[in-house]
Amino acid sequence: MKIALLADIHANREALAACLQHAQAAGAERFVFLGDIVGYGADPAWVVDCVMEHVQRGSAAVLGNHDAAVVHAAPATMARAAREAIEWTRAQLTPRHLGFLTSLPATLSESDVLYVHANAWAPRAWEYVLSSTEARQSLLATPCAYTFCGHVHEPALYHMNRNAQVSGFLPVPGTAIPLGRQRRWLAIPGSVGQPRDGVLAARYALFDTASTALTYFELPYDYQAALAKTLAAGLPPNIMLKSPRLAGDRR
Repeated sequence: MKIALLADIHANREALAACLQHAQAAGAERFVFLGDIVGYGADPAWVVDCVMEHVQRGSAAVLGNHDAAVVHAAPATMARAAREAIEWTRAQLTPRHLGFLTSLPATLSESDVLYVHANAWAPRAWEYVLSSTEARQSLLATPCAYTFCGHVHEPALYHMNRNAQVSGFLPVPGTAIPLGRQRRWLAIPGSVGQPRDGVLAARYALFDTASTALTYFELPYDYQAALAKTLAAGLPPNIMLKSPRLAGDRR
């Protein structure tokens, strides 16, 4: 089965639509949404409706920290811009939307795969996997061979050998990477809707459970439309335009 892994959509309709269309054309048979469905972006209702529809058809989703903040309360440690977006987002959602977000699990284990938004060692503490050190801590906290998570907003891939030594690297988009069963893996597909490295692209990954190959994708989408709607709503910019490059531009 080919599973599309989508993290940190952040209510970006245009980016999510681009990823779903690409994944379907690439043969995705199931979708797993790795948290932060909402927050920052201008289309929370449309995005939640879309995710709900996929889940009703057999896909899966886990809770992100922005999702949790919308249905409960934004923590004081959350950045001011993020808290403002959370308050605005809550007002755009119906009780049905909020009920769906409330129902999301912090983790989901299926066979030898773990899906989680932030990490495996403390899923609701929302700590980041930023290096091999945190990746090792997360991998040691689960017996699963494959961990897929989000939260970081930038793509990364880590592997751990039998001696619990962990290495990581930045995957090349469009290149299938065999995740050998002799190692354990932690993969971060990058953000669908809010890149934080200046790349104006929507990102997701496709995992083939039969071959255990993982392919990262970096897609162009109408970021100008997404940004315009965000600004029109009075929200902070959802697209980072500092030193930007377009999808596929490797300069």
